[in-house]
Amino acid sequence: MSAAPEKPQRAVVIGSGFGGLSLAIRLQAAGVSVTLLEGRDKPGGRAYVYEQDGFRFDAGPTVLTAPNVIDDLFRLANRERSDYIEFRRLTPFYRLLWQDGTRFDYVGDEAALEAEIARLSPGDVEGYRRFRDYSRAVFAEGFERLAHVPFLDIWSMVRAAPKLVQLKSYRSVYGVVAQYIRDDRLRQAFSYHTLLVGGNPFSTSAIYALIHALELKWGVHFPLGGTGALVAALAKLFEDLGGELRLGAPVDEVLVEQGGVSGVRLKSGETIAADHVASNADVVHTYGTLLRNAPGAGAVARRLQRKDHSMSLFLVYFGVRGAYPDLAHHTILFGPRYRELLDDIFNRGILADDFSLYLHSPSVTDPGLAPPGHSTHYVLAPVPHLGISDVNWDIAGPKLAERILSAVEARCMPGLRSNLVTSRLFTPPDFETELNAWRGSAFSLQPTLLQSAWFRVHNRDDRIRGLYFAGAGTHPGAGIPGVVSSARATAELMLQDMGLA
Repeated sequence: MSAAPEKPQRAVVIGSGFGGLSLAIRLQAAGVSVTLLEGRDKPGGRAYVYEQDGFRFDAGPTVLTAPNVIDDLFRLANRERSDYIEFRRLTPFYRLLWQDGTRFDYVGDEAALEAEIARLSPGDVEGYRRFRDYSRAVFAEGFERLAHVPFLDIWSMVRAAPKLVQLKSYRSVYGVVAQYIRDDRLRQAFSYHTLLVGGNPFSTSAIYALIHALELKWGVHFPLGGTGALVAALAKLFEDLGGELRLGAPVDEVLVEQGGVSGVRLKSGETIAADHVASNADVVHTYGTLLRNAPGAGAVARRLQRKDHSMSLFLVYFGVRGAYPDLAHHTILFGPRYRELLDDIFNRGILADDFSLYLHSPSVTDPGLAPPGHSTHYVLAPVPHLGISDVNWDIAGPKLAERILSAVEARCMPGLRSNLVTSRLFTPPDFETELNAWRGSAFSLQPTLLQSAWFRVHNRDDRIRGLYFAGAGTHPGAGIPGVVSSARATAELMLQDMGLA
């Protein structure tokens, strides 16, 4: 008499950001039956797409590094990424502009990059080389060896500690850069990257200096059609594997019985049974709201609320008549202050009169994102999150948008406002209400040393059986490579627990 077939493994993934999509693909490719739930009408989470007056606006994230982590998802499924989406390598990676008119093209060619450094500060070329060597060392340890490894107990941190101490990861990224480079502009150029993952360069662990080596190794890319096209490609891959993607299906509660998850209940009242539930939602929202009836979850939520969360963002999406062929795809416009402005944003909760900006101009690479004869852009300013600031964004938002557009017009887009066709704003309260981000934080927990690895939310919950996390709030952190790597770590744990690895 043959044995009865085993019950098929089923899992629910909450949230279809890059972390949730990547996790769902990995599980589905391994033979798990996955239901991926998304509360909004499109997949992507923070990588949403707005369509307005013929323009397509990627909400973000729009800096794609380490494309190999995306390629891995397609290889797992025995597919070719090029059959779903095309990547275009950018050069320069970023164009940096200062108010005194200084321009610096941050490129991937090392000889050309050193020539740019020499043009600004010849005496810093050798120091930059030593910084590059340091960046490669922390990249080898912090990304290639540890990014996809879950830190589930203090001993995993202890085992990693000697190498991290040897690399002096207790220093800040800015502190490391300043050790090697003297020119103030170049110190900014090689430390601002932490803002792309929600960290203050003056307090973010030096391990994040690895971003420079990561970009040199794999480049900075853009998916043709925009970040939203990459999300759509991943969603299609998941469905091609047999996965179920449900849009407009917000989760009301993760159900817990006898110490383990039993499924989820949607806001519609429908219940979906599952022994394994992974959340790609904000970690405070997950513990404080979705697990509101689970023993001990409230205490975890309160502890997370007390941690240091990333800054928020203020974004202006805008479409204009005409093209700006001299623009780079990514432009960083530094303001008159650096350390002091970051202190206002991260510590004092002040919406300052000055700002530094990131300008995304995807039409430079893909004109099809705007109507013929037009171009699509967005500009963002890091701003304090709602937990340390009492700004009334209904009043301050339109005023700040006007000042930001004026600055962009004066510094790199002449005639912007007279050619403006359409615009929309996204403010810290929007992060809170539309993305359930705690206090409007744009990147979850800050990447400080004591909020990294084992100190972050674990990829598998310590107390609730069958509960897992992927995304910015868990190890290794924010950014596309970070959240996709978190999904790899989480998938390996889930498959082990299911007996499939």
